[in-house]
Amino acid sequence: MKSKTNILRVISGTFLIAGTMIGAGMLGLPLVTGVAGFFPGLLITLIVWFFMYCTGLLFLEVTLWMPDGSNVLSISGRFFGKGGRLLSGGMFVFLYYCLMIAYFAAGAPLLAEALGISPTSWGSFSLFGVVFATIVAIGPKSIDRTNIMLSIAMIAAWFILIGGGGDKVELPRLTYTKWSAMIFAMPVLFSAFGFHNVIPSLCTYLKRDKRSLRIAIFWGSVIPLLVYCVWQWLIIGAIPHEVIVKTLEEGTPVTAAFQSVTGEKYFAMIGRFFAFFAIVTSTLGVSFSMVDFLGDGFRIVKRTGWKRVGLTLLTFVPPCLLAGLNPGVFTTALGVAGGFGEAFLNGLLPIGLLWVGKYTWKLKADLKWLENKTVLTFLILYALFVVGLEAYHLIDN
Repeated sequence: MKSKTNILRVISGTFLIAGTMIGAGMLGLPLVTGVAGFFPGLLITLIVWFFMYCTGLLFLEVTLWMPDGSNVLSISGRFFGKGGRLLSGGMFVFLYYCLMIAYFAAGAPLLAEALGISPTSWGSFSLFGVVFATIVAIGPKSIDRTNIMLSIAMIAAWFILIGGGGDKVELPRLTYTKWSAMIFAMPVLFSAFGFHNVIPSLCTYLKRDKRSLRIAIFWGSVIPLLVYCVWQWLIIGAIPHEVIVKTLEEGTPVTAAFQSVTGEKYFAMIGRFFAFFAIVTSTLGVSFSMVDFLGDGFRIVKRTGWKRVGLTLLTFVPPCLLAGLNPGVFTTALGVAGGFGEAFLNGLLPIGLLWVGKYTWKLKADLKWLENKTVLTFLILYALFVVGLEAYHLIDN
């Protein structure tokens, strides 16, 4: 009975990680990889997945050094002091605001279009914010129930899109390659493969069983990897390359190009539904984490009533205003979130924490080759390369 319960917990943990990773990143991913082509896109997707999987294992090891219930602030504070705690907290806020800006930029026009409102008006952004801020302000139960319903709808829409568009995939589109362009997809891929924020909660849920946690992390990250690969196969193989490039240049989600797949309105409509569900599930997860993070930062223990409303407003109002000022910021915001926020919080930070814990504090690690200084140095250089790449991209544009 105990073994059965543990297996169910591992499965639940696996899908918690997978659910965290699969979301609005799907709407930008095939655009940035599509510029390079299907096979270069697959290669860079595998590279980023492996990097994020490795740093996930590093962060798991560090989390297990800490008391149960520890989060990124307390972990950073222990190993890097007050400065490390402040830097980590600042990067957390930066990352999650960037993600929220991307979700507003993509989600508000979709909701407005469905209701017959101008998709680029301030009213559309305000409406999107009011609807989903209300769900978050009500509390965790409201978020959980809404998220479950929308996740089921998102999965159903994804299967319809794969089934309806699969016969439109053309081999010449899949064989197009521009290898030099694939590296520019890395920042957005970092956003798509981020799951590290759920590791502390997962440690508690799986009772700090390292073997179970590693299984959940592996399969929980492999499922999105497979989903993303199939998704790129469909989008890159079915949508003309010039349409992908144009959509990326306009900074809009891939759903803007869906009607070109079959020429039928129903397919574009299902695509918009899928995009909306993906964005909203991501919005609810990120805003839920942000409210708790801000509450912890302001030392608000009971995050209910008007206190929760205030934290929710802090979470929703700034990204709403920034997205309203630049509606075409979706892909850029995802890139900035990945290239700076994810590269630090889910890349450099776990590597640095493991290094200090093992080689300065002499704590015992159980990671075999992954804890080697040469491997850790290579991972650091790769994360810094992605940061530099995103900085170059912003300056160049």
